[in-house]
Amino acid sequence: MSVQSIDRTFDILELLSHFESGLSLTEISEKIDLPKSTVHRLLKVLRDRNYIEKSDSPNVYRLGLAFIELCSGLLNSLELKTEAQVYLRKLMQQTGQVVFLAIQQDGEVVYIDKTEKHNEIRDYCFIGQRRPLYCTALGKSLLTGCSDDEIREIVDPAAMSRFTDNTITDVESLIREIHISRERGYSVDNEEVELGMKCVSAPILDYRNMVIAAVSTSWDLCYTEADVTERNARLVMETARSISLRMGYRGRTPVYG
Repeated sequence: MSVQSIDRTFDILELLSHFESGLSLTEISEKIDLPKSTVHRLLKVLRDRNYIEKSDSPNVYRLGLAFIELCSGLLNSLELKTEAQVYLRKLMQQTGQVVFLAIQQDGEVVYIDKTEKHNEIRDYCFIGQRRPLYCTALGKSLLTGCSDDEIREIVDPAAMSRFTDNTITDVESLIREIHISRERGYSVDNEEVELGMKCVSAPILDYRNMVIAAVSTSWDLCYTEADVTERNARLVMETARSISLRMGYRGRTPVYG
């Protein structure tokens, strides 16, 4: 398809986005000043890919369901961040530690939000940063929504590098760890990425009972007088459940894989 054809295709899509009731072939042709034959050809391509749909009565074209699928990831992330912010701030205040919100994308953890104290000196991560699934608490929480076979497909054994002596470096051990995480409701990074750093995380579910994200908090063991893992795990699970309820989860059995 030529650049001109692509440009014309977007003209059609942008036009239809302003008419919820749809437009006929003639109306589209007139409004963007193109021959009917050209418009018909472009409409066929868009229909074949479900980006537009045609109604026979009346005989009009509308935007199709493919746009929902295309934008759902972005929209979910935006809604998730909005709904989660108040709970992330509360968790940060409760723990006194940095708090993260992340999703899974292309087999990696992607940080989409974080909340920290204004005087926080350590730069834990930045929004958009990616981390491995297999050795992070967030990654393990995200994997609790996957079946064993899906984990084997997602996690490449050859890419399971060792960061510390605690790092899990084989898929079957990771799967056993995911089973434990799923049963107790939270995941742990026990100095697996960096010595002296510990993290707990819990999954966030949506109205389909599917894992869509995870929330976590991390702390430096050098500056923690007592083991706060159980306390932080409880608070993280409470936070994850609160956000899940905001995303439509109703406490039913989660879907795995």
